[in-house]
Amino acid sequence: MDEERTTAPIARAASLELLTGPSHGKMMWLSAPTVDVTVTPHRMIRVSEPRPGEPSEDMIARLHSADETYEIEVPEDRVVWVNGVRINTRRLENRDIIEFGESGPLSRFCLHGEDTPNHKTIIDIVTDSIAYLRVSRQPLVKRVLRATRELLRQITRETTILFRTTVIVAILALAALTYQQSRLSALLQQRIESGAARLDSFAAAITRAGEQALRPSDLEVLRQELGHRLTSDAERLAVLEKRSQSSARIIAASMPSVVFIQGGYGFREQSSKRMLRHVVDDSGRPLTGPLGQPLLALEGDGPVAEREFTGTGFVAGDKNALITNRHVALPWENDASSEALVGQGLEPVMIKLIVYQPGNAASIPVELLRASEDVDLAILKGKGKAITIPGLRLGDSPPVAGDEVIVMGYPTGLRSMLAQSGKAFVEELQKAKDIGFWSVAARLAKKGYIAPLASRGIVGQSTAATIVYDAETTHGGSGGPVFDTNGSVVAVNTAILPEYGGSNLGIPASKLRQLLEQAGLR
Repeated sequence: MDEERTTAPIARAASLELLTGPSHGKMMWLSAPTVDVTVTPHRMIRVSEPRPGEPSEDMIARLHSADETYEIEVPEDRVVWVNGVRINTRRLENRDIIEFGESGPLSRFCLHGEDTPNHKTIIDIVTDSIAYLRVSRQPLVKRVLRATRELLRQITRETTILFRTTVIVAILALAALTYQQSRLSALLQQRIESGAARLDSFAAAITRAGEQALRPSDLEVLRQELGHRLTSDAERLAVLEKRSQSSARIIAASMPSVVFIQGGYGFREQSSKRMLRHVVDDSGRPLTGPLGQPLLALEGDGPVAEREFTGTGFVAGDKNALITNRHVALPWENDASSEALVGQGLEPVMIKLIVYQPGNAASIPVELLRASEDVDLAILKGKGKAITIPGLRLGDSPPVAGDEVIVMGYPTGLRSMLAQSGKAFVEELQKAKDIGFWSVAARLAKKGYIAPLASRGIVGQSTAATIVYDAETTHGGSGGPVFDTNGSVVAVNTAILPEYGGSNLGIPASKLRQLLEQAGLR
């Protein structure tokens, strides 16, 4: 290398900033027109002026001042990279990255002027990290770790006090905000989960109702059964008629007054009156959760979430009062999800309530007139139109143990009437593929298949509050009349006790008289 080279004075201060190695973070100032750079076995960089007559075997590069910067020269047997490119000679520019040797540390060449800040800006620090990632020949993982460590070190040590204070304050504010947000999120999630659990309980009730609804497979099984035998319900009615002509007369005379009750209710938000609805996809199909229960929400335009139910009622007295159970007229009171949903700002609402009279194809819309606060009894009335169905006679005295009674009603709802409808009607439903809750009842009424079932039993116990008998019935028969052998209504069927050998409970007619008097219908 030519040591007699003419050098120009440096108008701007220059330095080598060590980015890696044992001395990383230090600044080595270049004050002489010519300087030699050496690397020790411990990867430490030294900068010194060349001295005539001294050997330069350890020198890895020489820097000469030239036009307010330096020019770097590398001996033939040495290796130096500038910005990731191996060089022999190069004019250096501000912020060039220099790597001295195969294992030498990285340094940055810097030019300083009067306007150069005393501290690095955050942009300079980030730029340094990016430059290191770009030009270093270390493995990627090692580069990333080193760059991250150096970035943090420079931010904490080389930025201004004001910047560091601002960062600390910002971090504390962010931590406080994050903590507050996590608390709010946890509270919101708790409320959502609580609300979801309440909605899930109502969704489960809808699911259970759906399990009781008709499916195409049910019709096929029913059609096969009807092809070779009568159903057990129809057989029971035939046997009853054969055994007692008086029972047959009571059944025939009372049948037009025993109605089939069909209803559906849902929940709505008290403040906005928005109904609870099914969540649907883009095609309008209701979505279900992991357990197969429908997803429900107040938002959206999906179908209203409706809990369907059936029951029995009968017309009693001279003023045509329509009698049923309170739990039929107010079905949500037996819904475990109702109380929780009410606490969430929702209220139950009857969406549709109708009755079908045997022999009449048209349904009759009804609504609640009065419900007893003491016993499971309620009175319904025609909605906008008076009920003209003849009333049944109430008995004057309660039955006693051992007396025979006849219970009439619609146990199992639509299924029992389908069982009596015959094979041709079931096949018609299969072809129409119309097995909706409301449409099947309308078809049965149109064909004249709305008719109650009757069963006979013996009174086991009779008190002023309850009459117990063993006449066969089940859900759907609630609210039906219980007759004595004279054809008078002596009780209203209300509950079954399967754990007591199929015993059922009825509310004495005396309790019904009290409710009718309170409603002004006697």
